[in-house]
Amino acid sequence: MKKIIKKKVNNSQIKKTEPKKLNNSKIKFLKTNKLEPKKYTQTLLEIKNQVEKSQIEAANAIKIALNHRNWIIGKIISEKQTAYDWGSNFLDKLAKDLQNMYPENRGFSTANIYRMKLFYKLYHNFRAAARKLEDLPIFSIPWFHNVVILQKLKNPEKCLWYAQKSKDNCWSRSELEIQIKKDLYSREGAAITNFKKTLIDPYCASAQQTLKDPYIFDFIKLHDEHVEYELEKGLIDNVQKLLLEMGKGFALVGRQYHLEVDEKDYYIDLLFYHTKLKCYVVVELKAREFDPRDAGQINFYLSAVDDMIRDSEDKPTIGLLLCKSKKNFTAEYALRDIKKPIGIAEYQTEILKKLPKELKKNFPTIEEIETELEKNEILQKKSLKKNK
Repeated sequence: MKKIIKKKVNNSQIKKTEPKKLNNSKIKFLKTNKLEPKKYTQTLLEIKNQVEKSQIEAANAIKIALNHRNWIIGKIISEKQTAYDWGSNFLDKLAKDLQNMYPENRGFSTANIYRMKLFYKLYHNFRAAARKLEDLPIFSIPWFHNVVILQKLKNPEKCLWYAQKSKDNCWSRSELEIQIKKDLYSREGAAITNFKKTLIDPYCASAQQTLKDPYIFDFIKLHDEHVEYELEKGLIDNVQKLLLEMGKGFALVGRQYHLEVDEKDYYIDLLFYHTKLKCYVVVELKAREFDPRDAGQINFYLSAVDDMIRDSEDKPTIGLLLCKSKKNFTAEYALRDIKKPIGIAEYQTEILKKLPKELKKNFPTIEEIETELEKNEILQKKSLKKNK
């Protein structure tokens, strides 16, 4: 048998395996590789904001490009049709040919091509007033917003005004239709006020444009002889529609907002804060004709709000009296010497018409209807038993 020879090994011959030393750059990487939640969230939000900003810019660029294309097409059609004396058949043929060339594009119907022509003809006189063509608000709103305006209005100035409002307020198409239907053009800035004496420009002009006359609350159905509580409840029950009618910037602070002066309780019907004007707006509802004493009441509320609620950065509080009706001279005299900024306007609701007394006599009461229904139920049960 072979002998196993064990060699003695000196400790000096053993290679010691020491941990590898990392250079400074690697150490730095390992330290920073650990994500700090707060910094990471900030970074993510920064990137998210940039993505959303780019998406908005891209959408706006597409919007402008589409309107510009339609403007140029409208210009070509208008000029060629006039030069060559082409009739309406020209638009039909052009629409069919464009649809064959671009089958995936639904924007080349005869009706839409006619709108492009109208789009150019309606606004081309405003071209000289704009520094660039794209500065006109019609290029910054969706094409179908322009279609709504073209379909419902004829006056170029009014059309351009609604396009500007649509751009400034980011109206949806349905909101634009509502504002045209309610004739915002005629109502905006029409309230009787004392702002020229009580507010400084440009705040005065902005505040005046914020108020309307009349306010149209057609989302509320009330009897002609309604009370203030019914009106107030109807407005609060439809607060989203109320804010739309009040206009952009209005935020509801409270209903029946409580104030205590000299240990006595007072209640403001509706208190708003206007985010653009940077001021509180006190609204008092009067389900009757305006009375000059109403101006004194709201003047008192404005003083109290300015002292008790308004911050140092806020602009002076504005008052708005909404009345069922008003006489203009009476309203102007009532505000002439008041130092607080107040506006007076009318409101309109959908009226529930009462039946004339002569007709009402011929209709059964609720109790009579219920009695008749009970009789019918009894008769039906009896007939069912007989059939069984």
